Amino acid sequence: MKITPVKGTNDYLPREAALRDYLKKTILDIYTENGFEHIYTPAIEDAENLDKSDGGENLSLIFNILKRGDKLDKVIEEGLTDANVKDLYDLGLRYDLTLPLTRYFANNKAKLILPAKFIQIDRVYRAERPQKGRLREFIQCDIDIIGSDSNTAEVELILTTAKALTAIGLKDFRVRLNDRRLLHAVLLDTGFEKNDLESVCITFDKMDKVGIEGVCAELEEKGLSANVIAAFKDLISGGELTLDYIKSKLTDKTPAEDLERVMADVAELSGGSVKTEFDLSLVRGQGYYTGTVFEVVSDEFSGSVAGGGRYDRLIGKFLNEDIPAVGFSIGFERIFAILTEGEIKLPAGRKRIAVLYNEEDFRAAVKKADELRREGNNACLYSRPKKTGKFIDNLEKYGYDGFVIVGESDEVKMFES
Repeated sequence: MKITPVKGTNDYLPREAALRDYLKKTILDIYTENGFEHIYTPAIEDAENLDKSDGGENLSLIFNILKRGDKLDKVIEEGLTDANVKDLYDLGLRYDLTLPLTRYFANNKAKLILPAKFIQIDRVYRAERPQKGRLREFIQCDIDIIGSDSNTAEVELILTTAKALTAIGLKDFRVRLNDRRLLHAVLLDTGFEKNDLESVCITFDKMDKVGIEGVCAELEEKGLSANVIAAFKDLISGGELTLDYIKSKLTDKTPAEDLERVMADVAELSGGSVKTEFDLSLVRGQGYYTGTVFEVVSDEFSGSVAGGGRYDRLIGKFLNEDIPAVGFSIGFERIFAILTEGEIKLPAGRKRIAVLYNEEDFRAAVKKADELRREGNNACLYSRPKKTGKFIDNLEKYGYDGFVIVGESDEVKMFES
């Protein structure tokens, strides 16, 4: 049997787990402090829900779950074809926390007050090709506001997320913003057809990775008009695409004005500590976004550490009525990797004390451990090994703050920090 975890998943040693627990608790505390409520949804979702969730390229990364028993046997007996391969499965693992949240809201709407403000910190699954920064099982930390069509919801999400990132030690980050409505207007004005917009956006989202040449090459592979692609390239390469410049080109200036308002509110309410910038190339890959999209980046680290946007029509797939919704997700694994590489030290908390004992002193050791716990320490019992000195050295390396040997002394000996 294999002792290594499945590719794209990780085991975590106690010190790594302690850091992950600290990060989750810190983020959760900030979210809760700012009025959001913690909920849980199942990791397994109905396959039809996942397939119709407008998740962009993530739909090709769903872990589907085969039907069981007679239902599976029946499909196999009928013979498989390209047309009925989806009949093999009826469930799947969630690829993000947004689709489960929209189903949750639709199912529990009568029990909730609007606007509803939710927290989800949980595992999601994608059938990625495993590589650095790409896991098949990972944690997302989401906050969402459902039931508000005001862009004050975007402001609240950005400010709360910025507080959480600051609390866990990230510095010098900024928030990039765009609006799908604005981007679609620009693309239509450039000459793209309405039916091609989502496909173009998916390709444009790769701009920071493949550059304008790579984007144009992929658009050509998709069979789009060479003249339109050339006009698009000229637009993107033609100097600074400021919000003022884009706004001057738009007939409907509402999306640009909404972005201006969000950026102004964030600047004033954060005292200038949260920096924002407009970026026309920001798309966000999920097809369910309908308006504002945003992403947190830092010059200190490559890649984004948080992102989200408005998805006003996703809940309507369940309720047949559009419910405004917007969310922001912190990239937990990305931040964990950043802080691990930086050898972060956790804030001082309860001291970890090892209580060593001989077998005849077990009861006394339990009483000593309980005494230490009442004093505000974490105490762990260890039967005293033969090579006590080596064991004590390992305790220090393992992160213990001190030890006591019951039967020899009641004094706790602390390791030098």
